[in-house]
Amino acid sequence: PPAVLREDERPLWIHAVSLGETRAAAILAQALRARRPGLRLLLTHGTATGRAEGAKLLQAGDAQAWQPWDTPAAVARFLAHFRPRAGVLMETEIWPNLIAQSAAQGVPLALANARLSEKSLRAARRAAWLMRPAYARLAAAWAQTDADAARLRQMGAPVAGVFGNLKFDARPDPALLALGQRWREQARQAGRAIVMLASSRDGEEAAFMQAIVQARAADAAGLAGIQWLIVPRHPQRFDEVARLAQSHGLRVSRRSAWPQSASEGTGANESTNAAPPAADLWLGDSLGEMPAYYAAARVALLGASFAPLGGQNLIEAAACACPVVMGPHTFNFAQAAESAQAAGAALRAPDMPAALAAALTLARNEAAHERAAQAALALIAAHRGAVGHTAQAVLRLLDSA
Repeated sequence: PPAVLREDERPLWIHAVSLGETRAAAILAQALRARRPGLRLLLTHGTATGRAEGAKLLQAGDAQAWQPWDTPAAVARFLAHFRPRAGVLMETEIWPNLIAQSAAQGVPLALANARLSEKSLRAARRAAWLMRPAYARLAAAWAQTDADAARLRQMGAPVAGVFGNLKFDARPDPALLALGQRWREQARQAGRAIVMLASSRDGEEAAFMQAIVQARAADAAGLAGIQWLIVPRHPQRFDEVARLAQSHGLRVSRRSAWPQSASEGTGANESTNAAPPAADLWLGDSLGEMPAYYAAARVALLGASFAPLGGQNLIEAAACACPVVMGPHTFNFAQAAESAQAAGAALRAPDMPAALAAALTLARNEAAHERAAQAALALIAAHRGAVGHTAQAVLRLLDSA
């Protein structure tokens, strides 16, 4: 930016560390621009996937940068260069120097879509001398749930509202939904139902594949009607997961080798409508196509919930009418997981073999699957509305800065 910016030109800073936070930020950014046309945004990220997703949000006059290292000097240089008018940290991003330097320079920071799990609260308490002042220096925290609000208050955060989860306000791309539904229909015509391990993490793919091998040995004929699909959470692991599948004796077909979709600029043509190649396992090695994968799947096993990692967000699956089977570890999205289970949109299993068995039962039972799919859509509809409250609060913060 130029050395001197008028007050109305200074950007609103949104920090979204990775892919999930950036998708939530996209929902918020769209609502902010609708209410305040011409609003300039500064987007910062801490991962390559978050930065790539954030690049899609940029308009004329916006800026994008990596998150500064959390040292006084680096943050001071960042603030002097970009001169944000106010900032929004997405979900869990508490950086002591970032917050302290911003407060010292009169840049109010709020924590939006805020969540704090019991596990994270215990960790924050162990470093209370560092973390409590950071939470206390926030201008506001807008929590996802009452439980999150209570834990945030225990750390001294100025909770100014419980607005719900922005991700319930996301609407899947219709083109991607149509693509996934086409994959589903093509699999159905081949006599197969798609069962997916979604956003998987290291160790979970091996457990999933081992469960497949064991299930095959016990029920070879029945599993002939199942198309397996894995979508790893991190793109740098795509090759590793492909090799792992081959080591388990599974024939692999990678999404990157399939015909391109219309959303990738090819248009609707014969190659676009061609069925994915036959294989034991499809590997979803693409970025930005999760709605297509969820729309294709009859049921999804939830990644990061079968290892003590807290689970991935299941809201995107529900928005695509895809029932979910969760493992025992969902502390990062506790209330969403509990709500989905109570509504009948999700099941819980103690381990991977039990989850695979539950997924197969649901995939094969048309009536049970339809009930779960409709429950997923009803869950989304019942929890929408966070974006309006959050956008209004952000604009009030910006105007008061």
